[in-house]
Amino acid sequence: MGHILVTGSSRGIGRAAIEALAARGAKVIGHASRIPAATGSEVPIIAADFGDPMAVPALWEQALAIAGGAIDVVVNNAGRFEANSLDRSDIEWLDGWEDTLRVNLTSAAQLSRFAVRHWQERGFAGRLVHVASRAAYRGDSPAHWHYAAAKSGMVGMHKTIARAYARDGILSFAVTPGFTDTSMAGDYLASRGGPGLLADIPLGRVATPDEIAAIIAFCALDAPASMTGAVIDANGASFVR
Repeated sequence: MGHILVTGSSRGIGRAAIEALAARGAKVIGHASRIPAATGSEVPIIAADFGDPMAVPALWEQALAIAGGAIDVVVNNAGRFEANSLDRSDIEWLDGWEDTLRVNLTSAAQLSRFAVRHWQERGFAGRLVHVASRAAYRGDSPAHWHYAAAKSGMVGMHKTIARAYARDGILSFAVTPGFTDTSMAGDYLASRGGPGLLADIPLGRVATPDEIAAIIAFCALDAPASMTGAVIDANGASFVR
């Protein structure tokens, strides 16, 4: 089993994903915007701030070095979730928009491009797994236009990659969680009513990081090739397509 690069792996879904993949015997390489305190994990973590356009190329080169020149799977999980009120100044609102798209979409596009070219050069059937969001289809709050737009863009990118490179054996999968019990979503859950928000989720609870990680691991390791292009919802039936 080859090396798997997982971005945004210092906490929440990403942390659960590297643990799930490592438990399956995968050689996992993690990423964080900064090196976290001791994690108790033997998975190497590369620091890269995706707010910097040059961070992704540096991350890719470091990951390749750790992997001995061959990465088989990339999981695009890194994300930023910050409110961007319409009442902010024009420049503050624009900065918030561009920062979120930079981290949530453009960095994933950069990494996907490096991966696709890497697999084409190797003649290898690699896999991409994109962690998008229910917001890609349902939208989000008035302060999160940018987040919904970025996740919609990720789904569109994923479908394009799947259609373009399936013939090469390069596969792409996407996961669209709803609310998940992570530190990133905690403040948002509180701001939107906390327990009252659960009334909109037929399952009666938000997803756990381990549930989303199980889907990521399935896509990375087990999903049949005919599933390429699929988008897997995981939102407790709060949004069904």
